[in-house]
Amino acid sequence: MKKFIYTFFESEKSAGIILIACTLFSLVLTNSSVGEAYTTFWHNYELIINDGLMAIFFLLIGLELRHEIYEGELSGLQKALLPIMAALGGMIFPALIFLSLNYGTFLQRGVGIPIATDIVFSLGILSLLGNKVPTALKVFLTAFAVIDDLGAILVIAFFYSSGVVWTNLLIAFSVLLVLFILNRLKIHNLIPYILGGIVIWYFMLHSGIHATLAGVMLAFVIPFKHNERLGSLLNKPVNAVILPIFALANTCVVLSANSLDNLTDTNSLGILLGLILGKPFGIILFSLVSVYFGLCALPERVNRKHLIGAGMLGGIGFTMSIFIAQLAFGENAELINNSKLAVLIASFVSGILGLCWLKFSFPTGFFLRIPRASRHNK
Repeated sequence: MKKFIYTFFESEKSAGIILIACTLFSLVLTNSSVGEAYTTFWHNYELIINDGLMAIFFLLIGLELRHEIYEGELSGLQKALLPIMAALGGMIFPALIFLSLNYGTFLQRGVGIPIATDIVFSLGILSLLGNKVPTALKVFLTAFAVIDDLGAILVIAFFYSSGVVWTNLLIAFSVLLVLFILNRLKIHNLIPYILGGIVIWYFMLHSGIHATLAGVMLAFVIPFKHNERLGSLLNKPVNAVILPIFALANTCVVLSANSLDNLTDTNSLGILLGLILGKPFGIILFSLVSVYFGLCALPERVNRKHLIGAGMLGGIGFTMSIFIAQLAFGENAELINNSKLAVLIASFVSGILGLCWLKFSFPTGFFLRIPRASRHNK
């Protein structure tokens, strides 16, 4: 039994499976006879989960981004350009679609909802195909999803923060500067960085800037020699505990007779069309154009069909999309509920489309003739 559990949590599929199970469990309980009590229970812990535990998730995202910049797919300009362009297209087009339906209204605050890709879910779906797709595709998907999340983090910082308390923000950045100096002095003990990170989180929480950003900030001042070890240490608790708790607490979506009607309002339509159509279109267009004009090249063994499938999987928003929906609409429970439902449906559709496309891919020769990366550029 212990061996089975260990193998299960080592599997790339497990994190996605756990999230799906938690989401279904939450939906069932929310719409059962205990729904009100269930929703109230999680509402009591919303601040701890969304401002506290998710800071650890953002720390992991920051560590992954830093690793990609130093040693991974973002470590060189040509290597970095393809996922960067994919991420830019995948953020711009969903935002444009959403704004075209909601510009000039209160609902435009939701523009950040369809711009991010959920790394865990998208990689979980991709891993269901086993060896049918090359490892390079997984690396590409991870890279542009991490950049996507960075974009979402910047959107949170600039558009979803309340009135700034400059004194607290100054203290947070002063502590960050101290940690940076410790790093440059080659002080590698993790304890001062962790303690300093907690202080940064506290003052960020009371600064008006969302507290989870402290996690990303901390990731870039921790000594790089601890980057991979700390990332590996956080990976299992984040995927097996923090994200499932987030899913349980934030997918309390009430389904009613009006639920389908609500999907036709401009907010829900913006989310649905942004994720299902805008994300893949932007990712594919920006990637293919960049490669076609020689700005970058496709990784070896990654072809046009793989790229299109990755673009479709990019429409899986889930964690970040739900997180931003909470920030965008504050205490408007109905709007948050409708936004979450749209995110869940769009993520499900995007996952199915991406999975089916990659499993039953189109014949070679579809689309433009695109140069591949040589072994020298690998």
